[in-house]
Amino acid sequence: MTSRNPIGEFSGSFIPLRSSDFCQRVLEQVDRLNADSAKTNHQRYLAIYRYTRECDKDLAFAFNDKRRSTAKLQLARIQFHDLLTAEEFSQFSEEMRAAVEVLLEIQRGESASKKA
Repeated sequence: MTSRNPIGEFSGSFIPLRSSDFCQRVLEQVDRLNADSAKTNHQRYLAIYRYTRECDKDLAFAFNDKRRSTAKLQLARIQFHDLLTAEEFSQFSEEMRAAVEVLLEIQRGESASKKA
């Protein structure tokens, strides 16, 4: 049994759409942060700056520089942000999906411990 190329799998036509979806979510949150009239202009600016800086890191990690060595990590990051439908995720090989599920468990555990 030959395994499929993770880059080929990862280069599906829906991946650029998911990048756009991620950006849309960021912009919506920026609108909410900017609309917080209880904060000063400077406080809102700082909140937006911090938020977009973190999101920029996530965007780059998930969508930039696709390589075989990072494809599973990148797909896990995309899944972590709930950007793929179940149908889109099912298009990946069983091996890729299993690896992503393991990585998601790790990411979710790390996120939970940061919030605690």
